[in-house]
Amino acid sequence: MPLFTEFETERLWLKVTDLPDAGLILELLNTPKWLEFIGDRKVYSIADAENYILERIRPQYERLGYANYTLIRKSDGAKLGCCGLYDRVGLEGVDLGFGLLPAYEGQGYAREAAQRLIEAAFNEIGLPELTAITTDANAASRKLLERLGFQFERIVHLPDDPEPLLYLKLRPNDS
Repeated sequence: MPLFTEFETERLWLKVTDLPDAGLILELLNTPKWLEFIGDRKVYSIADAENYILERIRPQYERLGYANYTLIRKSDGAKLGCCGLYDRVGLEGVDLGFGLLPAYEGQGYAREAAQRLIEAAFNEIGLPELTAITTDANAASRKLLERLGFQFERIVHLPDDPEPLLYLKLRPNDS
């Protein structure tokens, strides 16, 4: 099985998230938007962030060859956020997700990274389709997913989470 460790765009490197990214994970998972729209992942220290990487990100990467990617701006090496392809428990298909630190929102980085992962998913990894989930209240995420070609399919619930989620789908000919 090939390992997809890195992708590149015009402005970004997307590198598989690993222990040196624990500081970013700690900061990102505690931003107001993450907590509001995605939820509290109980990552409150660097040690928690390292455990999150070791227990949630690395196993999927080792099993499937792709996972969460840290977005690194080429111009200065700044870590902006994450974008990834996720095999989520209780969800059909592989899910595209993204999150940026507040200072980097609204500059097209999420779209650029997501577009590159969509291309990789279909052309390099060989996935037949992608899914995405978001809350109805997360208008910015939904708008970006729709601009990327995702189409609403239905409302879903993840295990042990009562919040309804919008389930969107993208097939290669949709993007």
